[in-house]
Amino acid sequence: MRTLLRWAGEDPRREGLRATPRRVVDAYRDWFSGYQIDPAAYLRRTFEEVGGYDEMIVLRDISFESHCEHHMAPIIGRVHIGYLPANKVVGISKLARVVDGYARRFQVQEKLTSQIADCITEVLRPRGVGVVVDAVHQCMTTRGVHKRNVSMVTSRMTGTFRSDARTRAEFLRFIDITGAREL
Repeated sequence: MRTLLRWAGEDPRREGLRATPRRVVDAYRDWFSGYQIDPAAYLRRTFEEVGGYDEMIVLRDISFESHCEHHMAPIIGRVHIGYLPANKVVGISKLARVVDGYARRFQVQEKLTSQIADCITEVLRPRGVGVVVDAVHQCMTTRGVHKRNVSMVTSRMTGTFRSDARTRAEFLRFIDITGAREL
């Protein structure tokens, strides 16, 4: 960090910058804590006593922050998750923890989307999973082409969400990302 500060034209011994290297290490420890987490572990505690509930479960607008693996710039957005339980459900906070577990790693959005969907599919074994990620990439908005008000949307559909157009349409209606909403 001291080398980068000098490269930028700063004096790392300046009062305001003396603690910066330590602060950056602390920030990186938080931002990249996903490498210390097994997201699948969150999903292993399930509930089977759900009164026969077998309809779609959707958790919308899970906010996340990640970092682009190409530029180390922030990616900020929302994840929407839906699944059709087979015989068990998971606490909804666990879905948000899965998102954080993968988001707090260096990422590309396509991989993040797949990792979340695949984890839920493998652990819960539902009839289908839908994941949609809508995010702004600071590597595009604050450098390079400098395009503001642009977000990227990726999706991963498995099982019934992939094979049944009605199930997919129901999920997309539930998450309603067509409106211009603040990320």
